[in-house]
Amino acid sequence: MTTAARLVYPYETAPEPGTTREISPGVHWLRMPLPFPPDHINLWLLADSTGWTVVDTGLCRDDGKAHWDKIFATTLRGEPVTRVIVTHFHPDHMGMAAWICDKWNAELWMTAGEWYMARSVHANGSPADVATRVAFYRANGVAETGIGPFAEPNNLYRRGVPEIPPAFRRISGGVPIEIGGHAWLPVIGRGHAPEHACLWCPDLNVLIGGDILLPRISPNVSVWPNEPFANPLRDYLDCLGNFSPVPAETLIMPAHGLLYRGVHNRIADLRAHHASRLDALAEALDPPKAATDCFHLLFKREIGPHNMGLAVGEALAHLHYLEWEGRVTRARGDDGIWRFSRA
Repeated sequence: MTTAARLVYPYETAPEPGTTREISPGVHWLRMPLPFPPDHINLWLLADSTGWTVVDTGLCRDDGKAHWDKIFATTLRGEPVTRVIVTHFHPDHMGMAAWICDKWNAELWMTAGEWYMARSVHANGSPADVATRVAFYRANGVAETGIGPFAEPNNLYRRGVPEIPPAFRRISGGVPIEIGGHAWLPVIGRGHAPEHACLWCPDLNVLIGGDILLPRISPNVSVWPNEPFANPLRDYLDCLGNFSPVPAETLIMPAHGLLYRGVHNRIADLRAHHASRLDALAEALDPPKAATDCFHLLFKREIGPHNMGLAVGEALAHLHYLEWEGRVTRARGDDGIWRFSRA
């Protein structure tokens, strides 16, 4: 049975940009456009005792600011934004955090892992950073003709996240945050980002899932140049167990796609999806393959300069997981490229 048949979608359409939809008392859903797939992000407004809490902000763009200003003039009913919660550091979630915080003199709330990662990536771009990045992609099979974009000193993160608030209030897993008279429990997801905060409110039977529990796609789980031997797929699969206490009928509010019920069915499908990919990849590693040789085994889409970094990172995430399981081994060739073979 497919995921779509195992999940229940209570809403067939999303709110138009610049509008909100109340899906539970004090919980409002809004959507912002993105200039890249999946072309949108779901964001959230939570009514609080002294104003409003924003959860995730969208990419920093003029159209996004205009949509927010329209919402501020309508949904807020003259009350202020007092807090901005960012689930993780990625630009479509973090992009307008500083703008909203400055506009309303609001506090930023994040996990420490995500705030420090945001600051680190925002500062990236020194000659040493560029050299590390180029060496990483060369060593994992990217041809010299494809290295050029990785050698550019431009920091693409800053385009979507021009500023990061210089201080934050720490979110910790399992330590409740009171919003609107309800306890919201942070459930930590990993692998897609270092310390991604999902927010579960048992009173309202809703869970803001960010990018960890998407309804139709698996989130990108990648190895990056700053931690070249990481095992993020293990982190991701392990963190899915953190959602075991969440009731099956809980409304899951993902960052992309439609809201759904059936969290444990979705988790089972995510586990099965990765198990299938891992098995197929392990069987194909004879002769040995670099990460770039594995694209046709893992992706249905064409891989080009625009998504090469994501593709290499995700291929390595699966190869590193297989290596950790003892199913494959790695060796570095005379050409300096890492290749993986069946153990």
